[in-house]
Amino acid sequence: MAANFWASSHYKQLLDAEEVDVVHPSDKERGITLEDFKLIKLQMSNYIAKLAHSVKVRQRVVATAITYMRRVYVRRSMAEYDPYQVATACVYLASKAEESTVHARLLVFYIKKLHIEEKYRCEIKDILEMEMKILEALDYYLVVFHPYRSLTQLLQDAGMADATQLTWGIINDTYKMDLILIHPPHLISLACIYIASAQKDKENTAWFEELHVDMNVVKNIALEILDFYDTHKLITDERVNAALNKL
Repeated sequence: MAANFWASSHYKQLLDAEEVDVVHPSDKERGITLEDFKLIKLQMSNYIAKLAHSVKVRQRVVATAITYMRRVYVRRSMAEYDPYQVATACVYLASKAEESTVHARLLVFYIKKLHIEEKYRCEIKDILEMEMKILEALDYYLVVFHPYRSLTQLLQDAGMADATQLTWGIINDTYKMDLILIHPPHLISLACIYIASAQKDKENTAWFEELHVDMNVVKNIALEILDFYDTHKLITDERVNAALNKL
């Protein structure tokens, strides 16, 4: 897995946190702060998950769609690329990339079923047009390696097969943040196992040491995830709507 990852376009596109935490000038003009930017991306991650759940695709499609959405907003502004349209088109594109194709027509149907508000509405042509814009924004690099990939093997090696569901859930939550744009996926996996070990009171220090990975990075990722859990409780619909309304 690692060898493939290090040779992939995903590895070449990893960014520093400072490069990801940049609000586009045209969004700044509308009063979008860095906090608003993160809130809107979080809202879109949740929206993608909800929409994908409706059309019954695998979690992997959700993860890929969210990664595309987050990659797009490193390069393009929210003022120009409407977040709801981007989110919908990312589900469409990810379903094809992950070979679980969902027809645009079905997405339009479920959006109408899930939401009556105007802001969510889109037609098939909107999805297809936005798909082309997204492909351009991504330079047609659609490869995504996910932390799920090495998880089963790692948990078995750590003697933690009983923590699969817990760790999988923590990995799902990492997509509510930008970690996938910044860190190699196996390190995100290890950070989630690190958190699960603490929650299960499992002493794994020796196992982690044998892996020859930078434990400072793993611990920092784990801290970021735990920090997100703390701040996530404080997020209200009002704050999310206030951020979206600036657009």
